[in-house]
Amino acid sequence: MNIKLRSINFDITPAIDEYVTRKISSLEKFFGNKENILCEVEIGRTTKHHKSGEIFRAEVNIVTVGNKQIYAVAEEVDLYTAIDVVRDEAERTIVSKKNKYHTLFRKGATRIKDLIKSLGNIRRKR
Repeated sequence: MNIKLRSINFDITPAIDEYVTRKISSLEKFFGNKENILCEVEIGRTTKHHKSGEIFRAEVNIVTVGNKQIYAVAEEVDLYTAIDVVRDEAERTIVSKKNKYHTLFRKGATRIKDLIKSLGNIRRKR
């Protein structure tokens, strides 16, 4: 997994870089081909428009083979909490998309099976 880290309105320390890399790398287990995955992580301070104090924002955009895209965003009071929340949100999105694919595959397989059974019943009646 290729991880690109970008920050807005503050500097990235080695501790933050290591933490983000460790958290986002744990998402690799959900993908088969790990070399062709691009993960863009953007962390930063948001403007103080609606909320008082420092609010941190973390975004993850994962592009997999076949241009499938997973996107998650989180805004929290603490930077590390924002990173944890966005990682969990990305995991939920990945699992949800995977489950939808398997469900559609099973529905299609069931329809084909029923079609084959009905063709077999037609031949037996003749």
